[in-house]
Amino acid sequence: MQNCKRKRGVRKHAVKAAVDNIDLTKAGSSIRLEIHAAGDKIGTVEIGFGSFALVRPIQAKPKRIPWSKLAAWMEEL
Repeated sequence: MQNCKRKRGVRKHAVKAAVDNIDLTKAGSSIRLEIHAAGDKIGTVEIGFGSFALVRPIQAKPKRIPWSKLAAWMEEL
């Protein structure tokens, strides 16, 4: 058998994470993920106690999605 090394592709995306509060079970605490592609910020995902929020760079207000709606979307996949 030949010793074949797996070729790695070029990274396209980078994610930076920020945690507001260690105790994520309380309201007001969240995890914020900034998503970058090719050096450009393509959006932010905020996962909180009550909802999941998406923010695009050109969007002023975050789009909040309740956990029940997110669960329904995941069931469809």
